[in-house]
Amino acid sequence: MKTLTGYLRQAGAALRFLILATVVLGLVYPLAIFGIGQAIAPYQANGSILKGPDGRPAASALLAQVSADDTGIQDPKWFHARPSAVKWDPASSSPSNLGPNDPKLIDTVTANRSAIAEAEGISEAEVPADAVTASGSGLDPDISPGYARIQVPRVAAASGLSPEAVQAMVDRRTSSGPEAFLGQPSVNVTELNLDLASAVQSK
Repeated sequence: MKTLTGYLRQAGAALRFLILATVVLGLVYPLAIFGIGQAIAPYQANGSILKGPDGRPAASALLAQVSADDTGIQDPKWFHARPSAVKWDPASSSPSNLGPNDPKLIDTVTANRSAIAEAEGISEAEVPADAVTASGSGLDPDISPGYARIQVPRVAAASGLSPEAVQAMVDRRTSSGPEAFLGQPSVNVTELNLDLASAVQSK
């Protein structure tokens, strides 16, 4: 028969294991997962709603915001997102479904390239690919740093800010490090335009 000492020894081992499991599985593990989520998926962890200069909810960081009027003309004082096959309507997320050899796609890309070159005062050869092609969702808020860079002079002139100040905003919003690990660096236009609105308001 087991002695009282043996039972106490087993009870002590079980209690120590319980305490260890509680600390590891109930404290360390949840905090580690929370920290990883904050680092690599902040929008999924905290939501994607962004606040405007007035402190009120203004946009989602996961959706491009339209900067065009009813005629489709883009407002020159804002950074422009990629073209959208659904006119940036979040209820109609979709690509154009046009193949790479479809004449309609080629005509659209050619027209976009010409319009952007004229609007930004650059040659058509300097227009980056993402400036003339829509994303798969039609709602992607991210553009390449190259596309953001060619828009700086226009945005600065239209907003009354210096090109250096506008470029600094682009630099701050350019993903790098862990955020760009699985892809190329990008600039979130929605966040960038909110920064721009705050800067213009406080000018």
